[in-house]
Amino acid sequence: MLEHKIPMVAVVGPTASGKTALSIEIAKQNNGEIVSFDSMQIYKDAPIATAIPTAEERQGVPHHLMSFLSANEQFSVAKYTELAHQVIADITTRGKLPVLVGGTGLYFSALLDNLQFSNEQGDKLKIRQKLQKRLEQQGIEVLFRELVAIDPVAASKIHINNHVRVLRALEVYYSTGSTLSHQVEQSHLLPSPYKACVIGLTYRERALLYDRINQRVHNMVEDGILDEIEKIYRQTPNGTLMQAIGIKEFLPYFNGTVSLETAIADVQKSTRHYAKRQMTWFRRDQRVNWLYCDDYAERNQLFQAAQLLINKFNDEVISIEEKH
Repeated sequence: MLEHKIPMVAVVGPTASGKTALSIEIAKQNNGEIVSFDSMQIYKDAPIATAIPTAEERQGVPHHLMSFLSANEQFSVAKYTELAHQVIADITTRGKLPVLVGGTGLYFSALLDNLQFSNEQGDKLKIRQKLQKRLEQQGIEVLFRELVAIDPVAASKIHINNHVRVLRALEVYYSTGSTLSHQVEQSHLLPSPYKACVIGLTYRERALLYDRINQRVHNMVEDGILDEIEKIYRQTPNGTLMQAIGIKEFLPYFNGTVSLETAIADVQKSTRHYAKRQMTWFRRDQRVNWLYCDDYAERNQLFQAAQLLINKFNDEVISIEEKH
C-alpha cells in the first residue's frame, strides 16, 4: 500500500549507462536531491576512479553519501542503510524529493526493502583479519566450501570469485552465530517506509554499453587516474578502496609486471563483467521500469520518457492519498 510511505525516485542500472546525468536532470526538474547508493563513491580519495560527478556536472543539485570515507576505512551495508535513512528523512523534511542513484544492488535492495541487520558481537576486526589471513594462506576455495557447509542458501547466491561477499558472509556467521541467509529472511519482517518509482537504464545492444565502458576507462586515464591511484597506493596499499574494480587492475602496472595497455584492457574487462552482474541483480527486481538508451536519439527524449514514469507514479500516490 502507498499510504504513509515516503515517495522517491531511484535510477538503477549498469555502470556507464548514463545514470548520473539522468538522475541530475530528474532532481533539477522535480525539486530533488541525489542520494548515492554506490559502494565505491563513498570514498573521498579517488573521485576519478569512482566516477564522482564534478561540481559542474552536478549543476547545483545537492549530492549525499559521496566522498566522505577515507581509503583505509571499513564500511558495511548496515552502516549505509543507517546513514541513508537519516539523509532521506532530512531531505523529505525539507520538502524535497529523494532521488536515489547508483549501481550497488545490495545497497539498493537493503535500503528500499528496509532490511534489518543483527547486532554483531565480538571483535569484528579480529574476525575479519583472521578470515583475510586464511584467504591469503588457504585460498578462496577452502573458505567458499566452508560457507557452503555453514550457509548453503547464501553460498548459492555468491560467486566463488567474489572474495568480499564470501568473507562477509562468513564474518556475519562468526560474529553473530546466525547465518546471513537467516538474517536476510528475518530482515524482511518490517515493511519498507518507502515507495519508489524505479527507473532502470541500459542498452538493448550490449556492445553499445561495452563501448561506453571501454571509452570511460580511456577517459579516466586521460583525466589522471594513474596519479590518483598511485597516491592512494603509497598511503594505504592494503586499504579497502584498493580492491575496487578499476583500481586493483592497475596495481600490477605499478609493480612493473604488466604494461599500461594490458592494465587498461584488464580494467575494461573487469568493468564489463561487473556490468553483467549488475544487470543480473536489477533484472530480478520487478519494481524496475526499464528504459533503453539506444531507443532514444537524444538525451532529452530519454529524460522525457523517465518523466512520464515519474508523473504516472505521482498520480498514483496522489490518488491513494485522496482515498485516505
